[in-house]
Amino acid sequence: MSACAAATRVASAARARNPTKASSSNRAGSTVAILSGGSNAGTVGRSARFQRGDPAASSVLRQRHVCTSISQRACGKRVVSASATPATVKAAAPAEWKGAKLKPLGFSVLAGLIIWLIPAPVGVTAQAWHLLAVFVGTIVGIITNPLPLGATALIGLGVSMCLGILPFAGAFSAFSSEIPWLIALAFFLARGFIKTGLGNRIAYAIVSIFGKSTLGLCYSLVFSEALLAPAIPSLAARAGGIFLPLTKALCVACGSDPEKGTEKKMGAYVMMTVFQTSCVSSGMFITAMAANPLSVNLAAATIGQTISWGTWALAASLPGMICLISVPLILYVLYPPEVKDSPEAPVKAKEELEKLGPMSGDEKIMAAALIVTVGLWIFGSKIGIGAVAAALVGLSTLLITGVITWKECLAEGPAWDTLTWFAALIAMASYLNKFGLIPWFSQTVVQMVTAAGLAWQPAFLVVVLLYFYSHYMFASGAAHIGAMYTAFLSVLVACGAPPLVSALVLGIFSNLMGCTTHYGIGSAPPFFGAGYVPLPTWWTIGFGLSVFYITVFLGVGSVWWKLIGIY
Repeated sequence: MSACAAATRVASAARARNPTKASSSNRAGSTVAILSGGSNAGTVGRSARFQRGDPAASSVLRQRHVCTSISQRACGKRVVSASATPATVKAAAPAEWKGAKLKPLGFSVLAGLIIWLIPAPVGVTAQAWHLLAVFVGTIVGIITNPLPLGATALIGLGVSMCLGILPFAGAFSAFSSEIPWLIALAFFLARGFIKTGLGNRIAYAIVSIFGKSTLGLCYSLVFSEALLAPAIPSLAARAGGIFLPLTKALCVACGSDPEKGTEKKMGAYVMMTVFQTSCVSSGMFITAMAANPLSVNLAAATIGQTISWGTWALAASLPGMICLISVPLILYVLYPPEVKDSPEAPVKAKEELEKLGPMSGDEKIMAAALIVTVGLWIFGSKIGIGAVAAALVGLSTLLITGVITWKECLAEGPAWDTLTWFAALIAMASYLNKFGLIPWFSQTVVQMVTAAGLAWQPAFLVVVLLYFYSHYMFASGAAHIGAMYTAFLSVLVACGAPPLVSALVLGIFSNLMGCTTHYGIGSAPPFFGAGYVPLPTWWTIGFGLSVFYITVFLGVGSVWWKLIGIY
């Protein structure tokens, strides 16, 4: 009604300005009044007059259209206004947090802060103690995973530099270390191994022979790795360059792929088993791990006895073989695969091999590059070619021939992530030793054990356990051996323990202790980086099996060593 009244006032103003049209305007105003009353008869009459060409009727109809439109808009505004009252307006949803997981990040910061605020013990510099705080905070961050591992490690390095604990050269010193780069190169070689189809071909061949059960497949990989162990002194090269791509190809061929959410089908079990047994096989031979000869040299300087290749292998043979046989069975129960038996798998594998046909050109190039690389890993030291140089020969061959491209290498995220966090941990751990924290820890243990006046048997157990589990502070077996082997061997001998047995146990345990974490030994980062096993599961299984290894080597081993005349 108010809208129509407004229209009437507009018409009256128009008549005042133009008197010549007053008559027609009066008729229009009367018609507007009739429209406001809603007379049907009036409507019919207006329609008739409009058809006859009556100007007044035409004006009235146009005015009615204007009034109706104004009324509808006014009504719409009233409805919108009523619906937009503060009582009914919903609050805008808060923006989703896209950064780090705050709770795990808080745990990481709190762990480092607690150590930072504790006064440094006597004999430990503030610099060393503060670096320990940053190191522990970084480790907690890597465990709780507020960010990807590489990002967490880089933040740790950044904190250490901002606080003046490490210079840039020190923080990034391990990026020139061989082991992180060897692991990254192993990922690139694995990319070619899978891309060309050579990995599938070899995997199908293995399945056709051992594929009736997941356990059978696992044992074939475990003992293949153990057979190659004495010939390839780099565990990172052996595990990352050969058995990681082979194991991954085997898992993918059997339908177990973390990218598809099927990692538990069989891959998680197989990856965990092959990694754990690689720690055992590397401890069974002097030439199975690059740092084992360092143990031999330090033992010779400390006790005046040289451990021969045969003595080490014989001493480790029985307990090592027990572990190699038992670990797949233990994990089969504690961390079982979803698919255990597949009696039809060998037949299907043979069918797939037939479908693959003869080897392609890329497969032949990949096979040749792999043979050359493995050959250089075995014999390269005699001609001055190290493990990284050997891996670069293989990678260069693949890049030059186009089997893989540099873009594919750049897209290999796990390789760069592993390189980053592993190098960062190595750098911080090495500076803990340089700043004197590790030597202080070793001397403190020596003084405590000596002051306790224990018989050599309990003293032996205490020292060995401390040596083993202190490896949580190390990202390198060689660094651990160099920092603690001599001190701990000296205290064992001083307590009356058999010198040769003590040297052998510390040497073998320098390999076994790598089972505890995803950074403690060269085979850990590549197998963990494959993405099949969650970090908490990795650490839990690692600790549980460490107890098993210690029990076997100190229990069965002590009897075995007595029988073969080592003591």
